[in-house]
Amino acid sequence: MPAAETAQRQGFTYALGAFAIWGLILPIYMKLLADVSPLEIVGHRIIWAIPFALLILWWQGLLGGVWRHFTDLRTVALATMTAMLISVNWGTYVYAIVAGHAVEAALGYYINPLVNVVLGALVLGERPNRIQSMAIGLAAIGVAILTVKAGGLPWISLILAVTFGTYGLLRKMVPVGASEGFFLEVAILALPSVLVIAFFLPGEGHFLRNGWETAMLIGAGPLTAIPLILYAAGARLLHYSTIGILQYAVPTLIFLTAVFVFGEPFSVWQLVAFAFIWAALILYTVALFRSTRAERRARQAPVAGMPAEALLAGAAQPPSDQRVR
Repeated sequence: MPAAETAQRQGFTYALGAFAIWGLILPIYMKLLADVSPLEIVGHRIIWAIPFALLILWWQGLLGGVWRHFTDLRTVALATMTAMLISVNWGTYVYAIVAGHAVEAALGYYINPLVNVVLGALVLGERPNRIQSMAIGLAAIGVAILTVKAGGLPWISLILAVTFGTYGLLRKMVPVGASEGFFLEVAILALPSVLVIAFFLPGEGHFLRNGWETAMLIGAGPLTAIPLILYAAGARLLHYSTIGILQYAVPTLIFLTAVFVFGEPFSVWQLVAFAFIWAALILYTVALFRSTRAERRARQAPVAGMPAEALLAGAAQPPSDQRVR
């Protein structure tokens, strides 16, 4: 199997694993902590993610070299920006789940892939083709219907979309691997998290109040680390617009959980909007498969003046930036 195709399969596996945790497991987990302040939940997510991140680095043989990244001012500056973005995203997500706004969270993650595609086009020059543009238009109509029928500006949705879309773009610029980058982010957020729990939530903390909530707060650490590391690894192997369309799995799972598990209302207009979004997803997926098949045929076709064996050998080499379309 060509190295580029292997990288693509790995990228899909990593990304889908992250999205399954974010869309299905994490909402139910956070709902079980509905009596706990979102600030405390996020604080403990960060604090308890640190030992798990260190364990991953040790297992990968990266623990000894990760500390040098703290001496690189550019890396620290970029990691600080991504850390701030992801902390706001986490807090908004937790609030949406525990406050009964999971459907709005789903809307946010439907908007997020559109933000990714726009950022990919404007910043990275990843221009969508005609079918992809049609898909983006259909999805935009669906999102617009959801936004208008919500009766006001959907702040939860917009914050989730913008923070995570920008996080994904900046994260590609941090010159470290997925595990190292995640450790940098939670390490940067550790002290602010301790201060928030100690000084802004005096007497309100649930940690050590009983065994169940304490265990749940500790478990939020690895549950935070695993999907983010998977997402970062997938983003480095896949084309940015591909990550954008795959992320529709997250809002779909959140939506299904919100309606069928949490019992949140779902109107006829929401059904109409979701129909547009699913139509967009089908179109975009068709375009993606067409592009993949065309690239595979191009790699296998002989070139005038060059033996087919030589062409195939060259096609087996992965792209220089390890991303595939």
